[in-house]
Amino acid sequence: MAKIEVFTTKVCPYCVKAKSLLDSKGAEYTEIDLTHDQEGRVALVERSGGYRTVPQIFINDKHYGGCDDLYALDKAGKLDEVLNG
Repeated sequence: MAKIEVFTTKVCPYCVKAKSLLDSKGAEYTEIDLTHDQEGRVALVERSGGYRTVPQIFINDKHYGGCDDLYALDKAGKLDEVLNG
Protein backbone atom coordinates (compact mmCIF):
# COMPACT_ATOMS: atom_id res chain seq x y z
CA MET A 1 0.00 0.00 0.00
CA ALA A 2 1.14 3.52 -0.76
CA LYS A 3 2.49 5.97 1.80
CA ILE A 4 -0.09 8.78 1.87
CA GLU A 5 0.25 12.12 3.68
CA VAL A 6 -2.62 14.60 3.81
CA PHE A 7 -1.89 18.09 5.11
CA THR A 8 -5.04 19.59 6.60
CA THR A 9 -6.57 22.11 8.97
CA LYS A 10 -9.50 21.56 11.33
CA VAL A 11 -11.93 23.93 9.56
CA CYS A 12 -11.34 22.88 5.95
CA PRO A 13 -14.30 21.26 4.14
CA TYR A 14 -12.06 20.28 1.23
CA CYS A 15 -9.85 18.37 3.64
CA VAL A 16 -12.87 16.42 4.84
CA LYS A 17 -13.87 15.70 1.25
CA ALA A 18 -10.38 14.50 0.26
CA LYS A 19 -10.13 12.26 3.31
CA SER A 20 -13.59 10.89 2.55
CA LEU A 21 -12.47 9.82 -0.93
CA LEU A 22 -9.37 8.15 0.49
CA ASP A 23 -11.49 6.45 3.14
CA SER A 24 -13.87 5.16 0.44
CA LYS A 25 -10.87 3.56 -1.26
CA GLY A 26 -9.78 1.90 1.97
CA ALA A 27 -6.55 3.88 1.89
CA GLU A 28 -4.58 4.43 5.07
CA TYR A 29 -3.04 7.86 5.37
CA THR A 30 -1.23 10.09 7.80
CA GLU A 31 -3.01 13.36 8.50
CA ILE A 32 -0.78 16.32 9.33
CA ASP A 33 -2.88 19.03 10.97
CA LEU A 34 -1.45 22.49 10.29
CA THR A 35 -4.18 24.43 12.13
CA HIS A 36 -1.75 25.91 14.68
CA ASP A 37 1.55 24.98 13.04
CA GLN A 38 3.04 27.95 11.20
CA GLU A 39 6.42 26.23 10.76
CA GLY A 40 4.64 23.24 9.26
CA ARG A 41 2.86 25.52 6.79
CA VAL A 42 6.16 27.03 5.70
CA ALA A 43 7.60 23.53 5.22
CA LEU A 44 4.51 22.50 3.23
CA VAL A 45 4.87 25.47 0.87
CA GLU A 46 8.48 24.48 0.23
CA ARG A 47 7.68 20.80 -0.22
CA SER A 48 4.67 21.37 -2.48
CA GLY A 49 6.37 23.83 -4.77
CA GLY A 50 4.55 26.91 -3.51
CA TYR A 51 1.04 25.68 -2.70
CA ARG A 52 -0.38 27.34 0.43
CA THR A 53 -3.87 25.86 0.55
CA VAL A 54 -5.01 22.67 2.22
CA PRO A 55 -5.41 19.88 1.70
CA GLN A 56 -2.16 19.04 0.01
CA ILE A 57 -1.73 15.36 -0.73
CA PHE A 58 1.47 13.39 -1.17
CA ILE A 59 1.49 9.76 -2.25
CA ASN A 60 4.80 7.92 -2.03
CA ASP A 61 6.45 11.33 -1.51
CA LYS A 62 5.09 12.66 -4.81
CA HIS A 63 2.88 15.75 -4.64
CA TYR A 64 -0.56 15.17 -6.15
CA GLY A 65 -2.13 18.52 -5.26
CA GLY A 66 -5.34 19.24 -3.43
CA CYS A 67 -8.87 17.91 -3.18
CA ASP A 68 -9.92 18.75 -6.74
CA ASP A 69 -6.75 17.14 -8.09
CA LEU A 70 -7.43 13.97 -6.11
CA TYR A 71 -11.00 13.75 -7.43
CA ALA A 72 -9.80 14.42 -10.99
CA LEU A 73 -7.30 11.58 -10.64
CA ASP A 74 -10.12 9.31 -9.49
CA LYS A 75 -12.44 10.43 -12.30
CA ALA A 76 -9.67 9.65 -14.81
CA GLY A 77 -9.50 6.13 -13.36
CA LYS A 78 -5.94 6.56 -12.13
CA LEU A 79 -6.31 6.96 -8.36
CA ASP A 80 -6.59 3.24 -7.64
CA GLU A 81 -3.41 2.61 -9.62
CA VAL A 82 -1.55 5.33 -7.73
CA LEU A 83 -2.77 4.04 -4.37
CA ASN A 84 -1.82 0.47 -5.16
CA GLY A 85 1.40 1.22 -7.02
